[in-house]
Amino acid sequence: SYADGILTIAETFVADSVWIAYFAPYSLERHHDLIAAAAELDDVHYESLGMTLDGRDIDYLRVEGGPQQVWLYARQHPGESMAEWFMEGALDLLTDPHSAVARALRRRATFHLIPNMNPDGSVRGHLRTNAAGVNLNREWHSPTAERSPEVLAVRDRMDATGVDFAMDVHGDEAIPYVFLAGFEGIPSWTEAQGAGFTAFRSALARRSPDFQFKHGYAVAGAGKANLAMSTNQLAERFGCVAMTLEMPFKDNDDLPDPVHGWSPERSAGLAEDCLGALLEVIDGLPATRRG
Repeated sequence: SYADGILTIAETFVADSVWIAYFAPYSLERHHDLIAAAAELDDVHYESLGMTLDGRDIDYLRVEGGPQQVWLYARQHPGESMAEWFMEGALDLLTDPHSAVARALRRRATFHLIPNMNPDGSVRGHLRTNAAGVNLNREWHSPTAERSPEVLAVRDRMDATGVDFAMDVHGDEAIPYVFLAGFEGIPSWTEAQGAGFTAFRSALARRSPDFQFKHGYAVAGAGKANLAMSTNQLAERFGCVAMTLEMPFKDNDDLPDPVHGWSPERSAGLAEDCLGALLEVIDGLPATRRG
């Protein structure tokens, strides 16, 4: 409990050393193992898109496939570790040779994955910022090498590949539900984009009992979207269907698990549901433009 500035943890410990976290961490060691294992697979290309301010690689994986360009990226806010568990689940599915969903998706699209956009913040123990104290998800309108090299490198590569579908993966500390945030307030919003977002949201609701769209963020008014945020910037820049996926830290109140709460396994499983939903709608995504 937390009251009057005091955090109280009531537990009977049976070990000499105990680790306590708000959500299961995703360690840098596990991140390196994930990247190394993926890079050895056929049709998976690894590249460092550049260096962070602390001199760490901005790790990028491309899963080769069809002509549409799908971007999945996570941990702009490094404390939201469930986002990288999600990315591990997505990568596991996309590289599973026995998955019909993966084969069908890769026939249609090439997948670009950034499992951790903010490794400096992850190592430093930051909740929402990089080494310069900058919130990366407020830098997408004008990133710089001095403040936000992570966003600059990723956005430059997106400009080179184009973007047909993008998902920015997060966790929300306050809202105990799984939900999506869209791009409704962008200046160039089109009916086709809106229909693509709605179709994906409906497909995900059919596939995942953990997902809902009753609870979430307020929708921006026409022309009022914050283009410094990645979802809005990409939807405006490319005319694509883009979205922010939010997961809870503690549990999903619609489908609570009293033992494990929201977990790494549920995060990874949600990735599988999201990719299945994408397969349902990918052929109907609107035509896009280059950045």
